[in-house]
Amino acid sequence: MPATDRDHAATRARPQGLIIAAPSTNSGKTTVTLALLAALRRRGRIVQPYKCGPDYIDPAFHAAATGRPSYNLDSFAVTRGRIAALLDEAGGADLCIAEGVMGLFDGGSTTGAWGNGATADIAAATGWPVVLVIDVAGQSQSAAALALGFANYRSDVKLAGVILNNVASARHEALVRAGFTMQSIPVLGTLARHAGSTIKNRHLGLVQAREHTQLDARLAALAALAEQGIDLDALERAAAPSQFDTAATPRIAPPGQRIALASDDAFSFIYPHLLTGWRAAGAEIVPFSPLADEGPDDTCDAAWLPGGYPELHAGRLAAATHFKSTLTRFAQTRPVHGECGGYMTLGAGLIDAEGHRHAMVGLLGLETDFAERKLHLGYRVATLQTPAAGHPAGCVLRGHEYHYARVLSVADDPLADIRDAAGAPTGETGSRRGHVTGTFFHLIDVAQELAS
Repeated sequence: MPATDRDHAATRARPQGLIIAAPSTNSGKTTVTLALLAALRRRGRIVQPYKCGPDYIDPAFHAAATGRPSYNLDSFAVTRGRIAALLDEAGGADLCIAEGVMGLFDGGSTTGAWGNGATADIAAATGWPVVLVIDVAGQSQSAAALALGFANYRSDVKLAGVILNNVASARHEALVRAGFTMQSIPVLGTLARHAGSTIKNRHLGLVQAREHTQLDARLAALAALAEQGIDLDALERAAAPSQFDTAATPRIAPPGQRIALASDDAFSFIYPHLLTGWRAAGAEIVPFSPLADEGPDDTCDAAWLPGGYPELHAGRLAAATHFKSTLTRFAQTRPVHGECGGYMTLGAGLIDAEGHRHAMVGLLGLETDFAERKLHLGYRVATLQTPAAGHPAGCVLRGHEYHYARVLSVADDPLADIRDAAGAPTGETGSRRGHVTGTFFHLIDVAQELAS
């Protein structure tokens, strides 16, 4: 079959989808999404989850609820060809559910790969209808006016209906529904106030899925809420097939053929599409746990330390002498790359929230401080000045940065020219020393690929 025929066949084979969005952050998107995913799985549906925008915590919960990896769809950072490849991962699923980011139309002021990062970009490109989650605490009929504005704001985005979250009582629900009686916006269901089923937050978002000892019970409780309050039949009928017709392009090249990947509660922030792409390219991923004082397998040809929460485990990492010595020997002959928390761990020292300094691996000269926190947040576009992360000098990478570490000093060669979404220099360049490189941003996609 010719490549173009295969591409169209893959597009036709993609299941129908929906996007779960909201007017703003903290409206309950993740709670509703997890409730739907868990309830649909209990119905016997195979659901392919997605997350709009840059996030690595929510996808882990999606995966726990569905048993399938959740991939990030991002109009600023991910090329259309690689979006197509991620949509093709839905093969064998009955339905796609994509959780939005921030408010439905919220994005940056500039265009990246093909959009500004808004959930609405993904809705328009795929043709998947939007289910708007409205937190109705403190309002009643006004919720319908809000939904009406969202339904009419952008003509290429279709609103399938609303789910009313945080409903206080039967009377409250009746008042909210009354506002929708004269509108053509279906109310697909409600979720009552459910403090007992919410998932705890910390400074970078939800507490990680891997840290929840009773996650299955939480998901079961959320599924029950969805079954009680949401018309799941109507929700499934509202889904539509994908209209995304761009041909899929190859995934991002792996940094090696056997990749030692730090993986534990301190190092878990890595985008699932990277791992899937590396494996699709024939690479083998060999996990190790720095918290368990493990180092990279010596048979690997590259090591990768993703982000996470090293600041919460700084004492254990400082005491992990085998991890440090093994990684140091590894770095003498092979590339080691760290992202955000992994970058900080490769540095000389980390000051925790209580003001205590902990000696890190020392492969880079970076010193970071969490005692006086400073938020760094946003998309990043980096032009490599030296090879890093499996990509040659001159390659342009897109990523996202989100951390509270204050940089005290950087004592190494700059790695890249790094700019924010608007093109302004960030003042941070990443670091390189020998075979060791690191950045505060997490790699999402390659904007400009060069021959190695």
